[in-house]
Amino acid sequence: MGVLINLAYLLASALFIFGLKGLAHPRTAVRGNLLGACGMLIAVLVTLLDRHIVGYEVMLAGLVVGAGIGAVLAVRIQMTAMPQLVALFNGFGGGASVLVAGAALIEAHVAGQVSAGDFSVATAASGLIGAVTFWGSLVAFAKLQEIISGNPVLFKGQHLLNAGLALAALGIGAGLVLQPGATNMYWVLVGAASVLGVLTTIPIGGADMPVVISLLNSYSGLAAAATGFVLSNNMLIIAGSLVGASGLILTRIMCKAMNRSLANVLFGGFGAEAPAAGPKADAVYAGKVKAATAEEIALLLDTARRVVFVPGYGMAVSQAQHAVQALGSLLESRGSQVEYAIHPVAGRMPGHMNVLLAEADVPYEALREMDEVNPSFAQTDVAIVIGANDVVNPLARTDPGSPIAGMPILDVDKARTVIVVKRSLSPGFAGIPNRLFAAENTLMFFSDGKKAVNDLIQALKEIGWVPLVH
Repeated sequence: MGVLINLAYLLASALFIFGLKGLAHPRTAVRGNLLGACGMLIAVLVTLLDRHIVGYEVMLAGLVVGAGIGAVLAVRIQMTAMPQLVALFNGFGGGASVLVAGAALIEAHVAGQVSAGDFSVATAASGLIGAVTFWGSLVAFAKLQEIISGNPVLFKGQHLLNAGLALAALGIGAGLVLQPGATNMYWVLVGAASVLGVLTTIPIGGADMPVVISLLNSYSGLAAAATGFVLSNNMLIIAGSLVGASGLILTRIMCKAMNRSLANVLFGGFGAEAPAAGPKADAVYAGKVKAATAEEIALLLDTARRVVFVPGYGMAVSQAQHAVQALGSLLESRGSQVEYAIHPVAGRMPGHMNVLLAEADVPYEALREMDEVNPSFAQTDVAIVIGANDVVNPLARTDPGSPIAGMPILDVDKARTVIVVKRSLSPGFAGIPNRLFAAENTLMFFSDGKKAVNDLIQALKEIGWVPLVH
């Protein structure tokens, strides 16, 4: 029986790996997701049967309830709310690890089988990491959902308090390892880690949420792996390790895209206050901003041979992805080359723009990563920026004192004409003016993203544009 269990775990592990590989491309993402789900189903069912935890009726009921909840979420959750959902998933993973490890500790204590060693170390690690993940994820969710302010919450002595809490949590964890029979100490550890999770997340601003979500995802995997050691479950160790490693890799990619260290993200309080140095908005924009109408922009698009869309969170908020796809298709039908420039940290989570455009059936081949598209902006007739701000701000290249100095950006200012679709001249998360808005080759189209794109489509039709029949 043990051989069959291990073979089932091996199969589930292989499905996880192939699932992750499939998620690397939109064409195989659905299949990859299904492979990962099948792997988890095999792992859960085999574990339940092997440990004689529940009967078949309970398993079937769990499958029905879980599938129902998943179906409702899949249908009702808006793509703009996906970052919040991911934050909750991370949190629930951490919370589950805390409760499972705590239950295992109590069970071992009642059976008189608790002893110092691997079990107690894994239990302490699961409680510490899981509690930080749970409460940190709830704070991230609240910021993204705008239940609380997305701005950093800072106070005097905050870093010292957090350091003290971290040391206290580690000390309590060490005490639990040395005295594993003191089960109450586990819940004291969970309490300290919970406060630590809140206090280490509230100083992080909304601009850094992609990094935070990736890091919390990694934490949830590490907590699961630790719980796997608690339960002596190889499958949980493997799955948790895969999640933990992939989350850390993604966190590193996000930090690199922002030209910032992880320590700066966690402790910098980015966006807490307006920068002391740098130009003021009035000095940047006064007399230089040029507004345009849909009709004027339509005339520019009428002669454009290459058009690049640059999506940002404003596109997500206005649900403009389908309108963008319709405009892109109309341009292509008239012979224009259309591409979509994707910045790694555009939106509220890694891959946010990719997912939105995929939902609108934008061909994956038309999406261009930053390093790939930047050299071609000089040969672009029209760049249309929809809701992006800091990721296209030239100050990142020209002002060493800027909060975004050195951050890799999309070089849209090098296009022949730049159309910026935005409600106002309000700054991005960095809190600084955007010189792109006042550039000589920039036209501002002040409007809601979806309405603006639909107005452009209508204006093109009014000058006689209809899709050509190939």
